[in-house]
Amino acid sequence: MMTDTRARQQSKTAILVVDVQNDFCQGGALAVPHGDRIVPVLNHVILETQHFGVPVYASRDWHPADSTHFRVAGGPWPVHCVAGSEGAEFTAPLRLPSATHILDKGIDQNGDGYSAFEGRLHDGTLFEEHLHTGGIDRLVVGGLATEYCVRHSVLDARGRGLRVTVLTDAVAAVDLKPGDGNLALEEMRAAGATLRRAVDTNFLA
Repeated sequence: MMTDTRARQQSKTAILVVDVQNDFCQGGALAVPHGDRIVPVLNHVILETQHFGVPVYASRDWHPADSTHFRVAGGPWPVHCVAGSEGAEFTAPLRLPSATHILDKGIDQNGDGYSAFEGRLHDGTLFEEHLHTGGIDRLVVGGLATEYCVRHSVLDARGRGLRVTVLTDAVAAVDLKPGDGNLALEEMRAAGATLRRAVDTNFLA
């Protein structure tokens, strides 16, 4: 567990859990290979930080049924994470705190919604605005999938001047082309993100 001193030093840090939804997990419409393996790691990260009140944000794809993101409408992907569907719900083994800030993204018919920075809270507040209001300047990120929504979210965070730590054991890649996930991690590192394993190190260091 973190010390109180270290927790105070990290008071401007937030956890970002990206798209750990049924349709991206085993048996889902667009399952990420080995995606389920990251859930225990994310649960560990959340548990380790909640004693100190570190806020948690969780993004989710929340597509309209007629989204042009879908292959049936000319997009690249099978139908997945339709707003209000079972596939769009967070996977049950993921232990999100009751105070988690939920970010809905991909809500526009003509938008892909890859980045959490396109997401809005239930009251319409943009993610970036909510972070600014809370004085948060650092994100610790895990989720699905490495080369898509995680990558876009991390690069957008770095582009906004936020410090970012990507938990490499808390992400998983689609790897349509073998190695896509590793290339995305290197791109995030090159953009200034720190790469760490949650199980091996103090991920808030």
